[in-house]
Amino acid sequence: MGNREDLLAGAKRCLMEKGYSGTTARDIAAAAGTSLAAIGYHFRSTKALLDAALIEAMEEWGKEIEQTLAADASLDGAPAQRFEATWTRIIESFVRLRPLWAIQFELIAQMDRLPELREAFATANRQARLGLAAIFEHLDPAADERKAMAVGAFYQALLGGMAAQWLVDPEQAPSARDLLEALRTISAGLGTE
Repeated sequence: MGNREDLLAGAKRCLMEKGYSGTTARDIAAAAGTSLAAIGYHFRSTKALLDAALIEAMEEWGKEIEQTLAADASLDGAPAQRFEATWTRIIESFVRLRPLWAIQFELIAQMDRLPELREAFATANRQARLGLAAIFEHLDPAADERKAMAVGAFYQALLGGMAAQWLVDPEQAPSARDLLEALRTISAGLGTE
């Protein structure tokens, strides 16, 4: 790896260990095995490096979840079984990647002071919505983008809400089975139109 890649890898490690606001330039340089000057040369600032590292870490998580969801979608069985299997895996990712989720909530609380990160999150949100709609419900955004965005937003809200509950109180957070039962109850109450 070159200095730039080493810095990104070191920054991701620091983010997972110390969080966004707890990571310093010295921490990153030490983790990357580079000089402090390398941060300025490659990224102009520690904040820019941390933002790039966070976005890269989120993209890696997104690809991992996409692969998980695609694998679960190809499983034999009823949609309810696939739903439960998929959410079981997503919940496992909350446990394994707890620091990444904590950082995202930390930054959401600071969005008003971080306009460039807000823009990156907004772009990622749009892509995530379309991706979630395609993966969970096989919706093609080209065929009906409005519907894909709405369905994706539902899954994104479910994902964010589950992550928040697992961060705050993992012992009482819903399981995949709980989500399935809740969805069945809500669906039954809605009836058909």
